[in-house]
Amino acid sequence: MYPYYETDWSILPPEHNRRYSPGLTINNIKQVINETIETNILRKPAPTRLRELIRQIRACRTAAEERAVVNTECAYIRSTFRETDCIWKCRNMAKLLYIHMLGYPAHFGQVECLKLAASSKYTDKRIGYLGAMLLLDERTDVHVLLTNCLKNDLNSPTQFVVGTALCTLAAIASPEMARDLCNDVERLIVSTNAFLRKKAILCAFRFVRRVPELMEDYLPKCEVFLADKNHGILIATITLITEMCEQSVAVLRYFKSIIPTLVRMLKSLTVTGYSPEHLVSGVSDPFLQVKILRLLRVLGHGDPAQSEIMNDVLAQVATSTETSKNAGNAILYETVLTIMNVESENSLRVLAVNILGRFLLNNDKNIRFIGLLTLVKTVHKDMTAVQRHRITILECLSDGDPSIQRCAMELSFTLINTQNIEMVVRELLRYLESTDAEMKALCSSKIVLAAETYSPSIRWHLDVLLRILTIAGNNIRDDVISSTIQLISNSPQHEQRFITDKMWEAIMNMNQLENRQPLVQVAVWTIGEYGEAGGFDEFELIEHYRQLLWAPQLSITTKQYILVSLAKISVRINGCTPEIQNIINSFRVHMNIDLQQRANEFSQLFTNYKHLRNSLLEKMPKLKLTELTTSEYNADFAAPQSTEVEEQQEEPAAVQEPSNQDILLDLLGDCFSSDGNGNNALAVVPVPQSAAVTTQPYYPPTTSFNQAGLSSYNNNVPMAMAGTTDSIMDLLGLAAASSAPNQTHQTIPYTSFGTIASIPSIDVYHKDDIYIRFFIHPTVEDQQPSSTATARITVQTTNGSQATIEKFLFQAAVPKSFVLTLREPSSTVMPPGGTIMQDLLIARQTPPSQGGPGLRMKVRFSYEVENYSMMEQIDVNEFPSGFLR
Repeated sequence: MYPYYETDWSILPPEHNRRYSPGLTINNIKQVINETIETNILRKPAPTRLRELIRQIRACRTAAEERAVVNTECAYIRSTFRETDCIWKCRNMAKLLYIHMLGYPAHFGQVECLKLAASSKYTDKRIGYLGAMLLLDERTDVHVLLTNCLKNDLNSPTQFVVGTALCTLAAIASPEMARDLCNDVERLIVSTNAFLRKKAILCAFRFVRRVPELMEDYLPKCEVFLADKNHGILIATITLITEMCEQSVAVLRYFKSIIPTLVRMLKSLTVTGYSPEHLVSGVSDPFLQVKILRLLRVLGHGDPAQSEIMNDVLAQVATSTETSKNAGNAILYETVLTIMNVESENSLRVLAVNILGRFLLNNDKNIRFIGLLTLVKTVHKDMTAVQRHRITILECLSDGDPSIQRCAMELSFTLINTQNIEMVVRELLRYLESTDAEMKALCSSKIVLAAETYSPSIRWHLDVLLRILTIAGNNIRDDVISSTIQLISNSPQHEQRFITDKMWEAIMNMNQLENRQPLVQVAVWTIGEYGEAGGFDEFELIEHYRQLLWAPQLSITTKQYILVSLAKISVRINGCTPEIQNIINSFRVHMNIDLQQRANEFSQLFTNYKHLRNSLLEKMPKLKLTELTTSEYNADFAAPQSTEVEEQQEEPAAVQEPSNQDILLDLLGDCFSSDGNGNNALAVVPVPQSAAVTTQPYYPPTTSFNQAGLSSYNNNVPMAMAGTTDSIMDLLGLAAASSAPNQTHQTIPYTSFGTIASIPSIDVYHKDDIYIRFFIHPTVEDQQPSSTATARITVQTTNGSQATIEKFLFQAAVPKSFVLTLREPSSTVMPPGGTIMQDLLIARQTPPSQGGPGLRMKVRFSYEVENYSMMEQIDVNEFPSGFLR
């Protein structure tokens, strides 16, 4: 038994004993006291304190030990929740919340939170509301049971109880709870108690976010609160106004009148030391300054007049803020974002970029990362100013932090142009040597695209691709292999000879070729195509091929390349045919069915069909270059003019292409119903490359864009190589309908897009921050009597997101009674806030007097954003009633 504690009651004076009632004897009092001590202290010792639990968990050396400690404590806490007279509920709930913060399940404490929140003791109520904020959300049914308790506490006479209830409501309020308690919060907003008013305004911020229609109740009050001297109320009010302006355009216009007030407030904080008692590291209330700058950024976006009011104070903040402490750097960061997002002056933008440049020189890695990340988002605002910090950005590629390296890499690619391509790529290749496998794939692919776009010469381009294949090894994407082969195929003969020797040296003098299989694939393809131009010994070549083919580390794909290359070498280099035949014959019984089939087919070319071997294994024709590799960027890529013999050889090849409309139907789907005569089939005619040279430019002469002359359909729709309109129409089976001369490619005068605002428009697409609008230009009648009306539609695509959109491709199709011509787009890349313009020429093939359906259009567009490929397809049927009729 536990020891029994006796109390000496004889020390009490007789006068004290006479105060008690006759029924309450000394013995009864002794019995009650002793039972209480024995029940609550001796039999039930106090539970572990929170501090001791934290110490125990931190002392665990393994995850299993930690789980054991947590499970033991959770079992004890669960048992105490089932008792009604436990005096340690607050302590147990605090330990449970700590366990929840560690990631362990704590849902069994939700009901106990409600019990503690409904308690009359403030200590219980405080821990109960804290548990409710952590353990409850809108998805739990228990969440609704808290509404009545919150309503009672909002009407409490104790400000601390009301403040705790407001904090809980601001953290977990659901739409239903917001509608039920909005009147109580609105009453507290106008309270004379600044402590409660601040919390009520923040609670209103949560209400507006969850139920936007409630914002009308707070509009007039916010203007009054901006005159308050309490910084807590000012911060809460500006936060609420910012949220309402982001939610509604009407509210945004309503609050534009407070911009002078915000400017005066910010100037006071910056210049005169508005409130010295709020100094943080020598900066006057940085929290309020940050909130004001964010609100100015929202109010001044797209408004030059209001932005003009902010310019002076933004310049003051940017030049006078202390940069030695984090508080000053936070204000400068928000100032830069505000300058870049409002219609500020060019000098201010240069100042903002210079501030970010100073961030890159900071010793703090977090500040360097913020500077790079902000430059990535705002580089399109002022490319010239960012170019001045190119050296500092490239130095960040060698930083020890992978996040900084990645941001510096992305920013470096945006800075590449024809003047700095060699220097930037040199640094990127150095970074490619030290980065991890995932980044090697991304970086190598982007270097290839940059080299295709801005390459100064073919020799330099080939050297870069060879270095990428050598450095990145197996960690490259397939597009690098295809781009390299395309470039070699389209290079002059002396460059082909140069790269063939380089490739041979690479695979001869390099170890661990199993880790560089893309290099082996490109090398053997090059040697197989242009082996006669290489200066190497043929027997050494055949022996090396034999070793590669029997190397177990090489993949089947690589061996497929080698086997085909070996067969082609037999017609390129004389004197080694028997050795090649023996190697190929040895693969006729290979375990892999593909290699076995190839070996058997090639073996037939050495025996039964040797007379066909030279013609079947001749050089491949020049491969089609990608869109970015055009003569506009690299004069070396300009194709030589074809001779008459070549044209005669190419002409039949173009005629042999499929001439039906199934290709286009498969491209965009059978989007229109068709009758037996196919009157509603799709008819799409892309602009041929030659047509882009003879027609007028897409933009006025003062604007420079890529006008490669390649249609959006050039990878999907077969085209006649001669490039004339008649051959294209014949290829698509439309020659009969387009017999009128120059009907399809009628040249229509272009106008500047600056006057586009007065042209009727149709909003076609508005989703995922992508905005597409059609501008309908007036119909132009041809002067020839046999021709019909032709119209032009300008497609404006805007990127409303904060990410850069790449590889944007716009496609369209119309019924067969119309002919559609797609002009070259202004770009394929849209930075945040950027726009792509593209013209569509539409002609009706049948005169309006003969009837026929009105204009309908099937639109498909695809793009890549942050390495994700997206595709959307929509129908556009709402054209003006008299359009092309």
